[in-house]
Amino acid sequence: MRKLFALTAVFGMLTIGASSMLMAQENDATQTEDATLEITVDENATMEEAAIADPTVLEDESQIESTSFHAALKQKFIEGGAFWMLPIALCLIFGLAIAIERVIYLNLASTNNKKLIAKVEEALENGGIEATKEVCRNTRGPVASIFYQGLCRYDQGVDMVEKSVVSYGSVQMGLLEKGMSWIALFIAIAPMLGFLGTVVGMIDAFDAIQAAGDIQPTLVAGGIKVALITTVGGLIVAMILQVFYNYCIAKIDGIVNSMEDASVTLLDLLVKYNQKH
Repeated sequence: MRKLFALTAVFGMLTIGASSMLMAQENDATQTEDATLEITVDENATMEEAAIADPTVLEDESQIESTSFHAALKQKFIEGGAFWMLPIALCLIFGLAIAIERVIYLNLASTNNKKLIAKVEEALENGGIEATKEVCRNTRGPVASIFYQGLCRYDQGVDMVEKSVVSYGSVQMGLLEKGMSWIALFIAIAPMLGFLGTVVGMIDAFDAIQAAGDIQPTLVAGGIKVALITTVGGLIVAMILQVFYNYCIAKIDGIVNSMEDASVTLLDLLVKYNQKH
């Protein structure tokens, strides 16, 4: 259903784009019917007139806008001061690296537990404990690992299996939450660095006012600019990392809930198997 919806949306976008292109071509054709073949563009011509004369002007304009964006970003980074902006940038880089690694790990840890439980139940009925252990050994994910650790202690009783499942479940939970404290640290420290730059910038502005003995915009503009840029940088970094952090927390909660549910199901299956044998 999702694939069908995505294909429909893409087809609709392509249809709208094609129709708009056709309408644009028809408008261009009607506008250029009475025009001369040679079009000259002087230095004061607008971008629209340049685009009619040379279609590549629009591409050049987009490239200029992209270049200007990167140049403006670089300029703001320099104006904010490398001493303050570099730690904020490092928080973003390291935070994103850990967050992306966590997202990949958590997505790989998410498995189809219903399918695994069905395989475990079938293996218990047909092959016994050893066959079930083989199924869990060949399946990735924390749930299969918990199952395997519990089945390895089946000969010690169902109570020992339950204790093993609970203990190893805590270990798997720790692996799922690994690195999350570092992301939380970067989320907290990035705005702090920005606010620290704000305070230092305002102090520099007041020092300039005190030295000059008069309030002049040119004297305080530099300090205030540093204050604003560092604050904005720290808040942007914190917001970006917060999105990844909340996603990972939600993913971990879902995996933990599935682990608990699957563990209860495994114990029920082992109790039934023990009663039959």
